[in-house]
Amino acid sequence: MTVEIAHADEQILGCFPVMQQLRPHLEREAFVERVRLQQQEGYLLIFAADDGAPQAVAGFRMGHNLAWGRYLYVDDLCTAATERSRGYGRVLLSWLVEHARTEGCDELHLDSGTQRLAAHRFYLRERMDITSFHFVRRLS
Repeated sequence: MTVEIAHADEQILGCFPVMQQLRPHLEREAFVERVRLQQQEGYLLIFAADDGAPQAVAGFRMGHNLAWGRYLYVDDLCTAATERSRGYGRVLLSWLVEHARTEGCDELHLDSGTQRLAAHRFYLRERMDITSFHFVRRLS
């Protein structure tokens, strides 16, 4: 397996089938537009490819806040269901950690739905800690 990590510029739509597995509410027709809108706010989309085809995707952004200092926040991280446990997620997360270090980040953060137990096991294996609860109040 030869895994390459690439920024999804012209390949945004090619990342859709993997991203939709994490975000099933997304519609193919609006996906590129939504990613481009987020890119205007600092969002970056990368993917792990084997023979050019995205097998795992990650969307992230960097920022500063009082709690964490400079941080890299992973909005989206997903490996295609048929390709899980083959190392794509580990390679992608390792790339994100190194990118965060290169960019002078103090921490890497992500949220994961409470139902995603397999993902939690993966994050714990990758030396991440559960440090907080995330609360939401729907406004509409």
